[in-house]
Amino acid sequence: MKNARQSEILNIVQNKDVDTQEQLLEELRARGYHTTQATISRDIKELRLVKELTGSGGYRYTISERKAASAFDTRLRNIFKEGVVSVDVAQNIVVVRTMPGLASAACSTLDAMDIDGMVGSLAGDDTGILIMRDNSFAQQFSGEVHKLLK
Repeated sequence: MKNARQSEILNIVQNKDVDTQEQLLEELRARGYHTTQATISRDIKELRLVKELTGSGGYRYTISERKAASAFDTRLRNIFKEGVVSVDVAQNIVVVRTMPGLASAACSTLDAMDIDGMVGSLAGDDTGILIMRDNSFAQQFSGEVHKLLK
Protein backbone atom coordinates (compact mmCIF):
# COMPACT_ATOMS: atom_id res chain seq x y z
CA MET A 1 0.00 0.00 0.00
CA LYS A 2 2.86 2.38 0.80
CA ASN A 3 4.41 2.03 -2.64
CA ALA A 4 1.08 2.57 -4.39
CA ARG A 5 0.38 5.64 -2.23
CA GLN A 6 3.82 7.11 -2.85
CA SER A 7 3.51 6.46 -6.57
CA GLU A 8 0.20 8.29 -6.53
CA ILE A 9 1.83 11.19 -4.65
CA LEU A 10 4.45 11.44 -7.41
CA ASN A 11 1.67 11.38 -9.99
CA ILE A 12 -0.23 14.14 -8.17
CA VAL A 13 2.71 16.52 -7.76
CA GLN A 14 3.73 16.04 -11.38
CA ASN A 15 0.26 16.93 -12.66
CA LYS A 16 -1.12 19.44 -10.13
CA ASP A 17 0.12 22.45 -8.21
CA VAL A 18 -0.05 21.26 -4.61
CA ASP A 19 1.44 23.60 -2.02
CA THR A 20 0.31 22.14 1.32
CA GLN A 21 0.18 18.73 2.93
CA GLU A 22 -3.54 19.25 3.45
CA GLN A 23 -4.07 19.68 -0.31
CA LEU A 24 -2.02 16.56 -0.96
CA LEU A 25 -4.06 14.68 1.63
CA GLU A 26 -7.32 15.80 -0.06
CA GLU A 27 -6.03 14.71 -3.49
CA LEU A 28 -5.09 11.30 -2.10
CA ARG A 29 -8.46 10.87 -0.41
CA ALA A 30 -10.21 11.74 -3.68
CA ARG A 31 -8.24 8.87 -5.24
CA GLY A 32 -9.22 6.42 -2.49
CA TYR A 33 -6.14 6.65 -0.26
CA HIS A 34 -7.11 7.32 3.35
CA THR A 35 -4.08 8.25 5.41
CA THR A 36 -2.88 10.77 7.99
CA GLN A 37 -0.95 14.01 7.76
CA ALA A 38 1.96 12.38 9.62
CA THR A 39 2.16 9.64 6.98
CA ILE A 40 2.08 12.25 4.20
CA SER A 41 4.89 14.11 5.93
CA ARG A 42 7.03 10.93 6.00
CA ASP A 43 6.19 10.21 2.36
CA ILE A 44 7.27 13.72 1.36
CA LYS A 45 10.60 13.19 3.10
CA GLU A 46 11.17 9.71 1.63
CA LEU A 47 10.29 10.90 -1.88
CA ARG A 48 12.57 13.93 -1.44
CA LEU A 49 9.86 16.36 -2.45
CA VAL A 50 10.68 20.05 -2.13
CA LYS A 51 8.72 23.24 -2.59
CA GLU A 52 9.51 25.44 -5.57
CA LEU A 53 8.33 28.90 -6.50
CA THR A 54 5.70 28.95 -9.26
CA GLY A 55 5.26 31.61 -11.94
CA SER A 56 2.27 33.01 -10.05
CA GLY A 57 4.32 33.65 -6.91
CA GLY A 58 3.02 30.65 -4.95
CA TYR A 59 4.75 27.44 -4.06
CA ARG A 60 4.22 23.84 -5.09
CA TYR A 61 5.68 20.46 -4.22
CA THR A 62 8.05 19.02 -6.79
CA ILE A 63 10.67 16.31 -7.02
CA SER A 64 14.12 17.49 -5.95
CA GLU A 65 16.51 17.75 -8.88
CA ARG A 66 19.28 16.49 -6.59
CA LYS A 67 19.16 12.76 -6.28
CA ALA A 68 16.06 12.62 -8.49
CA ALA A 69 17.56 9.85 -10.59
CA SER A 70 18.31 7.65 -7.58
CA ALA A 71 14.90 8.39 -6.06
CA PHE A 72 13.21 7.41 -9.32
CA ASP A 73 15.38 4.32 -9.60
CA THR A 74 14.30 3.26 -6.10
CA ARG A 75 10.65 4.10 -6.82
CA LEU A 76 10.77 2.23 -10.12
CA ARG A 77 12.26 -0.85 -8.51
CA ASN A 78 9.60 -0.84 -5.79
CA ILE A 79 6.73 -0.24 -8.21
CA PHE A 80 7.91 -2.97 -10.53
CA LYS A 81 8.68 -5.52 -7.83
CA GLU A 82 5.33 -5.07 -6.12
CA GLY A 83 3.01 -4.03 -8.91
CA VAL A 84 4.15 -5.31 -12.31
CA VAL A 85 2.82 -8.69 -13.36
CA SER A 86 4.48 -9.01 -16.77
CA VAL A 87 6.28 -7.15 -19.54
CA ASP A 88 6.15 -8.01 -23.23
CA VAL A 89 7.36 -6.44 -26.47
CA ALA A 90 5.57 -5.99 -29.80
CA GLN A 91 7.99 -4.30 -32.19
CA ASN A 92 8.55 -0.80 -30.74
CA ILE A 93 5.82 -1.10 -28.09
CA VAL A 94 6.42 -2.40 -24.57
CA VAL A 95 3.28 -3.70 -22.83
CA VAL A 96 3.41 -3.52 -19.03
CA ARG A 97 0.75 -5.46 -17.10
CA THR A 98 0.29 -4.41 -13.47
CA MET A 99 -1.85 -5.15 -10.46
CA PRO A 100 -5.23 -3.39 -10.79
CA GLY A 101 -4.96 0.37 -10.44
CA LEU A 102 -1.16 0.64 -10.74
CA ALA A 103 -0.59 1.11 -14.48
CA SER A 104 -0.98 4.88 -14.28
CA ALA A 105 1.55 5.18 -11.46
CA ALA A 106 4.05 2.95 -13.28
CA CYS A 107 3.71 4.88 -16.55
CA SER A 108 3.85 8.25 -14.80
CA THR A 109 7.06 7.27 -13.05
CA LEU A 110 8.58 6.02 -16.29
CA ASP A 111 7.58 9.23 -18.12
CA ALA A 112 9.29 11.32 -15.45
CA MET A 113 12.50 9.30 -15.74
CA ASP A 114 13.28 10.58 -19.25
CA ILE A 115 14.23 7.10 -20.48
CA ASP A 116 16.41 7.07 -23.57
CA GLY A 117 14.37 5.93 -26.57
CA MET A 118 10.96 6.27 -24.91
CA VAL A 119 8.58 8.52 -26.81
CA GLY A 120 5.68 8.31 -24.34
CA SER A 121 3.25 6.09 -22.53
CA LEU A 122 -0.45 5.40 -22.21
CA ALA A 123 -1.99 3.77 -19.15
CA GLY A 124 -5.24 2.06 -18.35
CA ASP A 125 -6.15 0.44 -15.06
CA ASP A 126 -3.85 -2.58 -15.17
CA THR A 127 -2.05 -2.20 -18.50
CA GLY A 128 0.36 0.40 -19.78
CA ILE A 129 1.97 0.73 -23.15
CA LEU A 130 5.30 2.40 -23.71
CA ILE A 131 6.00 3.67 -27.18
CA MET A 132 9.70 3.36 -27.91
CA ARG A 133 11.58 5.08 -30.72
CA ASP A 134 12.38 1.76 -32.41
CA ASN A 135 12.42 -2.00 -31.89
CA SER A 136 15.92 -2.11 -30.42
CA PHE A 137 15.06 0.41 -27.69
CA ALA A 138 11.96 -1.66 -26.87
CA GLN A 139 13.96 -4.88 -26.62
CA GLN A 140 16.67 -3.23 -24.52
CA PHE A 141 14.16 -1.66 -22.11
CA SER A 142 12.20 -4.89 -21.80
CA GLY A 143 15.40 -6.72 -20.90
CA GLU A 144 16.17 -4.19 -18.17
CA VAL A 145 12.67 -4.52 -16.75
CA HIS A 146 12.90 -8.31 -16.71
CA LYS A 147 16.08 -7.95 -14.60
CA LEU A 148 14.18 -5.73 -12.15
CA LEU A 149 11.41 -8.29 -11.82
CA LYS A 150 13.76 -11.09 -10.76
